Amino acid sequence: MNPIIVAVICGALGLVLAGFMARYVLKQDQGSEKIREISAAIKEGALAFLGREYRILAIFVVVVGIILGVIPMLGWWVTLSFVFGAVCSGLAGFIGMNMAIRSNSRTAAAAQKSLNDGLRVSFRGGTVMGMCVVGIGILGLSVMYFAFHNSLDFLKIIPGFGFGASSVAIFARIGGGIYTKAADTGADLVGKVEKGIPEDDPRNAAVIADFVGDNVGDVAGMGADLFESYVDSIIATMALCMMAYTATMVNPLVPNTETAYFLPMMVAAGGIIASIIGVFLVRVGEKPEMGALLNALRRGTFSASILAAIFAFLAVYFLNADIGIFWAILAGLVAGVLIGESTNYFTSYAYSPTRRISQSSQTGAATTIVSGFANGLMSTFPPVILVAIAILVAYKFAGMYGVAIAGIGMLSTLGITDATDAYGPVADNAGGIVEMSGLPPEIRERTDALDSLGNTTAATGKGFAIGSAALTALALMLAYSQAVGIKPDVISLLDSRVFAGVFIGAMLPAVFCAMTLNAVSKTSFTIINEVRRQFREIKGLMEGTARPEYGKCVDICTGAALKAMIIPSLMTIIAPIIIGLILGPLALAGFLLGAIACGFIIAITFANAGGSWDNAKKWIEKGHLGGKGSDAHKAGVVGDTVGDPMKDTSGPSLNIMIKLMSIVSLVLAPVLIGFPGLL
Repeated sequence: MNPIIVAVICGALGLVLAGFMARYVLKQDQGSEKIREISAAIKEGALAFLGREYRILAIFVVVVGIILGVIPMLGWWVTLSFVFGAVCSGLAGFIGMNMAIRSNSRTAAAAQKSLNDGLRVSFRGGTVMGMCVVGIGILGLSVMYFAFHNSLDFLKIIPGFGFGASSVAIFARIGGGIYTKAADTGADLVGKVEKGIPEDDPRNAAVIADFVGDNVGDVAGMGADLFESYVDSIIATMALCMMAYTATMVNPLVPNTETAYFLPMMVAAGGIIASIIGVFLVRVGEKPEMGALLNALRRGTFSASILAAIFAFLAVYFLNADIGIFWAILAGLVAGVLIGESTNYFTSYAYSPTRRISQSSQTGAATTIVSGFANGLMSTFPPVILVAIAILVAYKFAGMYGVAIAGIGMLSTLGITDATDAYGPVADNAGGIVEMSGLPPEIRERTDALDSLGNTTAATGKGFAIGSAALTALALMLAYSQAVGIKPDVISLLDSRVFAGVFIGAMLPAVFCAMTLNAVSKTSFTIINEVRRQFREIKGLMEGTARPEYGKCVDICTGAALKAMIIPSLMTIIAPIIIGLILGPLALAGFLLGAIACGFIIAITFANAGGSWDNAKKWIEKGHLGGKGSDAHKAGVVGDTVGDPMKDTSGPSLNIMIKLMSIVSLVLAPVLIGFPGLL
């Protein structure tokens, strides 16, 4: 049997499981009339935002597709591949978010029965996202194989699929991230700090916009992010190996060009089966303790990782590939698991780093921010060392191909990893719905436990996404260097063009973060003033006898986010084109190296600092150091709002940025071969 058929079957099984989980969730009770009303408002806002965002993306995809088609060295088949990748990425994000906005009310209703029921509904809602990402990803790449694998231009056509996926991801991540964090910041600062009212209080005009943002940013945005990581890692691995047969690389370690496509697809297919099994191992008791909840998810993810390693070995064995490739896959898989554990340590309030931030909140917001940022910087140590070790081990056993396939090893359990990530926003929304609908405190205690776990799993997902982004971007950069004919011993940091490229590349993530942070700041400013206005002008609002104008905050966030996402997204696409055309292919290789290294460090720092600030606040809210309403709590809220755009907008967007610039360079490679640059 053709191994691609096996991959198709596994991808289809992933989608079947997604359908089964969706059917289970949709059969659950939606709760009281009040719960349904709140959920309907969230659904309306999320779908409206995504609809407007996708209309903008459709224009972008058409324009870029035409440009790719008219370039003689690329052509219309590249355009078709680009459009197909964009459609697949958008579809995965839409299905996942569509399920999430239908799971929140059902999770709130299920939490009234038991903690385990709440976890089951929310996790299964998140599983739809995870399985759609891997299922659509592997099926999309299988379609590309059957359509183009006999074409002489296959290596030129296939990167277009990744370019399309990455383009959708960058817009979805930035737009959704700006939306969610502007609303969250406005709601928290006015509600908790100025007015002293609970989180998700129905009197706060920004709470519905906050709930909507959780879905468009943390579900649709993260889904698109991990989708493009998934497909880009496979594309990079396949491209690197197939280039071996054009005499650009010695000892490719695989027996034929067919295996170059089969092996990464089979490893990914095995990961889907492992994730499906892991999903059914997630269950918890009735104590709302972080340790028990974490162990429930760890049981699923660890089991999936062990099974994925076994399936990877079988794929290497049956395809008669060099055993060294298995060790490269295992290096990536182990690094991914350990990065997740490292992220848990630095961001969960079950451990000392986050509790130290809570303690520092007793002396004000300044010390909260300083200690949280220091924690984010310190947290870079384990992931960087782990990725460096994975690269060295993978290269030792399988050369550059090993570095690429190590990224697939890290992403092989994406089905369950993304499920644990997408679960978080569902649980967060459920907790807010419980608060707004006035359910008893013990129900809120259960949803708070689920929400706190969601903060940790979201941070773990971001750490996982960042680590995989570094390996994937590096593999794409290596594929680019091979495609333009750059030999490993040709790139020298003493070359002035390479040196200039490294510096410009290292600078770009900082500029990118500045643009996205400023966008959140400006939008938050508008939201804060709108919430203040409503408290000031709507009579009876503070007393609970009047209803706030939720729609105005939703409209403000939607318009501002869609406008602000365009420039940083376009900058990411245009920058490598300008560097390649002006300074040439060598400078572009240096540019990518600088961007990957700097982007990796900043992304980890932002994600873990933001995650630890968030959970430090939650540790105080659990009754420690004065509890809710205390000065320490107010300082913790300030730290949380500072960290929000870092962990949910700028940091995760960097993952896509470094991969998108690398895939753009690979697509551009046929144009740059032999081109010295304009300067």
